[in-house]
Amino acid sequence: MAGSDDGLARVGRDPAAFEEFYRRHVEAVGRFVARRVDDPHTAADLTAEVFLAVIESAHTYRPAAGSEVGWLYGVARNVVAAERRRAARERRTTGREAGRRRLEADDIAALVERIDAEAAGRRTYRALGELPDGVRAVLELIAVDGLTVTEAAGALGIRPVTARVRLHRARRVLRDLVPEAGMALAYAKEGA
Repeated sequence: MAGSDDGLARVGRDPAAFEEFYRRHVEAVGRFVARRVDDPHTAADLTAEVFLAVIESAHTYRPAAGSEVGWLYGVARNVVAAERRRAARERRTTGREAGRRRLEADDIAALVERIDAEAAGRRTYRALGELPDGVRAVLELIAVDGLTVTEAAGALGIRPVTARVRLHRARRVLRDLVPEAGMALAYAKEGA
């Protein structure tokens, strides 16, 4: 599937293609979400929502715009952002927590373990709040999520040169804010 022109588009209409795509990417998406939220129920819900969004938008993927992983992280980033906006609206209007589906104890334990494992990523992610949105988004995708500059550019719908400029700006600022992130930045992937 990865090599064909309509490979990802098939995910939206072929259950077998979706299952293969899901199995290949569910762990990475789970880690992506766990770096951004600290509640196991929310992490489970958002991971599922990412894959629902993939089914609905698989036909929009264009290989020339970036890698499959970059596109998927762009979808995941949009799902997490939409959830944050929804939760903020709900807190403002109702002040109460939304209903949650019940998780089994084993599911909660696995999600808590994943969330704990991603604690350093969440600290870095929170420190990124000091950066302008466009600069922060490039840095998150490269330093926190491990994408290349080209993949991050594809996920954000910008040119790779723009992503490189933003990464350079972020490196200058973040070295002072989060010293341990400086090491991750030093090894960030620059290539395609």
